Amino acid sequence: MKILSLTALVFAGIFSLSAQTSTSDEVNLRNLKQELWPKAYQTQDIALLDKILSNDFQMIDANGNVFQKKDELEYVKRNKPNYDSYKFHVERLQIFEKNTAIISGTGMTQGHDEHGPYIITYRSSDLLVKSGNSWKAVSSQVSGLNKIHVNDMEKVSQTTQSNH
Repeated sequence: MKILSLTALVFAGIFSLSAQTSTSDEVNLRNLKQELWPKAYQTQDIALLDKILSNDFQMIDANGNVFQKKDELEYVKRNKPNYDSYKFHVERLQIFEKNTAIISGTGMTQGHDEHGPYIITYRSSDLLVKSGNSWKAVSSQVSGLNKIHVNDMEKVSQTTQSNH
């Protein structure tokens, strides 16, 4: 009976540790995608972005162009962001065996350009692999990029209201 109780305690401890690791990984992945990655772009922090992207990182943009890690680091270094705010909403975060994860969701930036205030929305999917204690982005794909100027939205709204 003591052996059965001891075995049950060992298994409970293993499953508890596994659940804690999974929860910890989920928290770390959300922080990476919603805080650290955007911060690297907003502040042009090449060192931080270098830590986030794996050496074999590849990005496919909304036009189907493929970029490597060196391209992305160079782009961020040379292009100061012109948006005022950025938010990413995680809609899927799934951790698989073998230290692999997928994060996908919707990003939104707000800013101003020569046509006035705008909102850009897009969808993105990222594949990450855990190496040691840190997660690294291996692949990222952006699609559905849509830029709307607030002034244009107001015109559409006014036209719609006047037609009723």
